[in-house]
Amino acid sequence: MLTRKSKYGLKALLVLAEAPDQGPMLISELADRQKLPKKFLEAILLELKRAGLLHSKKGKGGGYVLGRKPTEITVGQVIRVLEGPLALTPCVSVTAYRKCDECLDEQACGVRLAMKEVRDATAEILDNTTLAGLNAQVARSSTRPEPRRGAAAPAPRARPEPGRGTRRKNQ
Repeated sequence: MLTRKSKYGLKALLVLAEAPDQGPMLISELADRQKLPKKFLEAILLELKRAGLLHSKKGKGGGYVLGRKPTEITVGQVIRVLEGPLALTPCVSVTAYRKCDECLDEQACGVRLAMKEVRDATAEILDNTTLAGLNAQVARSSTRPEPRRGAAAPAPRARPEPGRGTRRKNQ
């Protein structure tokens, strides 16, 4: 489950990614725009800064800016910085592998096989979903007109692939 820490961090980064050339934004403005607790957000942004995903400027006109282009920051990177590995078990983690103590044979462990598949699918989506792509997806979804009251519902559309429109072009 996505923690509040990661959710708040992603929300703040998405605001900064909306206008990356606009200059630094104060924590108070980020907190107000997303209705986030300021003190908690301060701690989150500091972690993201330490990881190089954000830069900060002190003094008048100061605040936070993205450390890289919105097309270069992925949801997977943010979650790893704030939470650690994506894997649900250490024996399938790419970044923090550890053999499970109770496992006799990793290659024949059904739990490991299932968790590796989950990790791979999760990483595929999160590591190819960028801040820029998410903001573009939000912009597209918010421009769809709402159906009029009493009007017939529109015909169902084909369901897009998960993360469609949010994939990075080059890996």
